[in-house]
Amino acid sequence: MVRALLSRARDMLDGIPHRWGSAAIASSSASGHGAEDAVAGYVRMLGAGVRPDAYTFPSLLKAVARGAAAAAEVGGAVHAHVVKFGMESSAHAASSLIVMYAAMGDAAAARALLEACPGATGGAPPPVMWNALISGHNRSGRFDLSCRSFADMVRAGAMATPVTYVSVISACGKGKDLLLGMQVHKRVVGCGMFPDLRVGNALVDMYAECGDMDAALVLFEGMLVRSMASWTSVISGLVRSGQVDRARELFDHMPERDTVAWTVMIDGYVRVGRFREALETFRRMQFCKARADEFTMVSVITACAQLGAQETGEWARIYMGRVGIKMDIFVGNVLIDMYSKCGSIERALDVFGDMHNKDKFTWTAIILGLAVNGRGKEAIDMFYRMLKASLIPDEVTFIGVLTACTHTGLVDKGREFFLCMTEVYNISPTVVHYGCLIDVLGRAGKLKEALHTIDEMPMRPNSTIWGTLLAACRVHGNSVIGELAAERLLELDPDNSTAYILLSNMYAKSNRWKDVQRIRQVIMEKGIKKEPGCSMIEMNGIIHEFLAADRSHPMSKEIYSKLETVLIDLWNAGYVPDVTEVFVEVTEEEKQKVLYWHSEKLAIAFALLTSESNVTIRIVKNLRMCLDCHNAIKLISKLYGRKVIVRDRTRFHHFRHGSCSCKDYW
Repeated sequence: MVRALLSRARDMLDGIPHRWGSAAIASSSASGHGAEDAVAGYVRMLGAGVRPDAYTFPSLLKAVARGAAAAAEVGGAVHAHVVKFGMESSAHAASSLIVMYAAMGDAAAARALLEACPGATGGAPPPVMWNALISGHNRSGRFDLSCRSFADMVRAGAMATPVTYVSVISACGKGKDLLLGMQVHKRVVGCGMFPDLRVGNALVDMYAECGDMDAALVLFEGMLVRSMASWTSVISGLVRSGQVDRARELFDHMPERDTVAWTVMIDGYVRVGRFREALETFRRMQFCKARADEFTMVSVITACAQLGAQETGEWARIYMGRVGIKMDIFVGNVLIDMYSKCGSIERALDVFGDMHNKDKFTWTAIILGLAVNGRGKEAIDMFYRMLKASLIPDEVTFIGVLTACTHTGLVDKGREFFLCMTEVYNISPTVVHYGCLIDVLGRAGKLKEALHTIDEMPMRPNSTIWGTLLAACRVHGNSVIGELAAERLLELDPDNSTAYILLSNMYAKSNRWKDVQRIRQVIMEKGIKKEPGCSMIEMNGIIHEFLAADRSHPMSKEIYSKLETVLIDLWNAGYVPDVTEVFVEVTEEEKQKVLYWHSEKLAIAFALLTSESNVTIRIVKNLRMCLDCHNAIKLISKLYGRKVIVRDRTRFHHFRHGSCSCKDYW
């Protein structure tokens, strides 16, 4: 819409040569189209024989400044034209040149222009020039230079204006320089400029950015007049400090809310892992007829990814198209992540294929998505495609390719990538990379090499490292290394219930039933409680949550009835409950009942009741899935002809036709 209007404005201005240049260039600059459109308009203006005036260059330079370093050559050419047409004495043109050079990171050129500006001889440059310098440094992210320039301005005796203070206070906030910010605050109060609303908002935002929420709230509560920015700065600061509930209280008291305020609140819930509340807030935003933007949608889609809420994520994508939100690279990346985390890797590949621009995060997202969904060879192929596209992988990319090696059993490739990361790309491996390598080795049964790798780690192995090795020992029945891994794990985390479960499973697999009983006795004596299992499933855009043996759902009676039917079908198909992970002192029959009512089984019974037979069942589990549920769901996928995807704490499980993508290793 905006582009069409600008195009029409240009066509109309073509018939008015003496006004065409300045007006069209200004419109291109204001619309954010950047240097390309503005310079093209300037060239066409010169071709039409129109001489630039005092209003032409500021707009053109503003557009060039947006291009930052990429527009350096263009900026120099425009500067030459400023001189050629005798506009260097114009205060507007001179200040625009200062902003442009500072924004492009050329601090020396910006300072030289400041010192050579008209009227500087025998006195300080005027405040407008200093403001341009400070503002330009802010645009380039050189907040230290902004603050230094302000100090030079004070020493030079130039009078600071509200614009000056807003810029330098913003620099203090973005640069996390609380001490200087407090000094500037005192200066503002001393010169009688407070309570200018713009300066007041900048101070509130600065304290919030620096994490001093007490000072921010005192200022906010003392403001006689508040704007939307005042409220949003405080709410944003509370969100960053983790005080989401307090932020929500203020948010609910706002006299009016714009897109930014809604987005801050939604993102706040995402930051602290309260994804359901993020989506509920977004729904309320729609009810209030507030328009979302691409930043809102990034937070919304991120929440969908964490919840496995693909239906809501699909709706969000349709909503974006309906309201004209651009599908930029950031939105594309989170969509890839969302589809991957919902187990819908084909949809993730569709998004990836449709993206015209891809950065290293795009490639990394699809590599990780393919890897965790059990398509390791495709993930590795994608990595090589990334290299051919001349993009340099980072540490997260290598987590993706190492994970791909794990799921595909490519031990030699895993070692190769691990060495490549350090020797070719000079990336120091983190504990996560070592965890991936140990997982690769453990999955392949190379337990001694995995233990040796742990011993050679330059950092202390954490509980995840030892847990990974212990899980591999459970699969391969190596109780010697398994006992060592369990001992090290319990030294780091004495009440880790998973360690006891894996150790007990390992003993049970080796028919060491006395040791199984001993482990159970230790659990009883220590009073160790297993974290309650929780499974989430989305149905018709609503997230349903189930706990083990949960009867709080409105359809609880129907769900348990359906589950009884499912269990009968399983028994008839040869299902035998695996009670090795049940540690309560009850009868065998009662142990079986505990297993029957696990949260993922309840979620599947609910899905079988409420969804069509061709719909994939998608579940997000907070814990590692137990052996019994894994065996049961394999059978369910075969008996009911349903595809079931479970994302547990460890990995993805794609169940289909009686088998699982993890090949019974997790």
